Amino acid sequence: MVKVTQLQPWQDPRGGEIQRVQLDNGAITMEVLSLGGIIRTLTTADKHGQHDNIVLGCDSIEDYLKQSAHLGAIAGRYANRIANGQFTVNGEQYQLSVNNATNCLHGGEQGFNLKQWQMNLLDDGVRLTLSSPDGDMGFPGNCNVTLDYRLDGDSLTVDIKATTDKTCPLSLTQHSYFNLGGQQCHSNTEHLVQVDAKQYLTMNDVGIPQQMLNVSGTDLDMLQATPMAVQTQRTALAATNGFDHCYVLEQTDTNQLQRFGSIVEPNSGRSLTLYTNQVGVQLYGANFLSGTVGYQQQVYNDHQAICIEPQLVPDSPNQPHLPGNGFTQPGETYHHVSRYQFGLAD
Repeated sequence: MVKVTQLQPWQDPRGGEIQRVQLDNGAITMEVLSLGGIIRTLTTADKHGQHDNIVLGCDSIEDYLKQSAHLGAIAGRYANRIANGQFTVNGEQYQLSVNNATNCLHGGEQGFNLKQWQMNLLDDGVRLTLSSPDGDMGFPGNCNVTLDYRLDGDSLTVDIKATTDKTCPLSLTQHSYFNLGGQQCHSNTEHLVQVDAKQYLTMNDVGIPQQMLNVSGTDLDMLQATPMAVQTQRTALAATNGFDHCYVLEQTDTNQLQRFGSIVEPNSGRSLTLYTNQVGVQLYGANFLSGTVGYQQQVYNDHQAICIEPQLVPDSPNQPHLPGNGFTQPGETYHHVSRYQFGLAD
């Protein structure tokens, strides 16, 4: 059974109110905001039975609006990078918001992370909806999104559906920063990460995919559980100050969830395993987090958490040879399902 509690809303300085809801099923307690579909807190037990929040976040709407790290938010219309903020469809070229070097990142300057979503309660969670108008950040078509957060035992399911009335690139992801050591742990270096994916995308100097390679024997090989400390030691990760790479899963059926991999924090004993129907997962070591203001005005550091972002592959609208279809057509439904299973390491 999930206890759903409406919390005191925050006043949005842009107008209106930010709704806040707490979900609690005994194993997982989490707070969700109507701003950006943000997961503000997510609490689980460690090996001693002590509960602690294992995601990064802020204490006020003002701090969320100031930061650019997408803490806990939904990234969209298109998660990750689109080269030069441009793509062509049906003979027409579209210019998007450019907000990361020469790229459109996570939907642009005013992406879904900054939008006010509508919130409704479910028996086992919460549903958020968003209508993004034609031309929003340069994207074509009126886009309607439904986002469900549902708790079931030791798992959080993120279920996202979206439609558009013009052919449009759609790829949404949940962008929580996980630190399984809890709020007193200020580094991800001891976290052990294991990735099932056997392929990854190499990138140019602004993060646009160049080719797909096998991970075996490379600096991106995480088939065995590996400390995140290697991200400052492996040569191939130096240019991005650590992991900021897309792994590609061998996807044969988007109706089935596939295991991506797991994270374990040895001191707390907490583990997180991700299952998804998405073809790509961006592993990001919070390499550019420094200076972001979080809870109690704490200033976060680089490498203080880990993001695992299920999504379509970066720049897919411009590189149709890559796995997955970056475009959603009118009459189709984009559907993303990911399950985050929390537990204790064996």
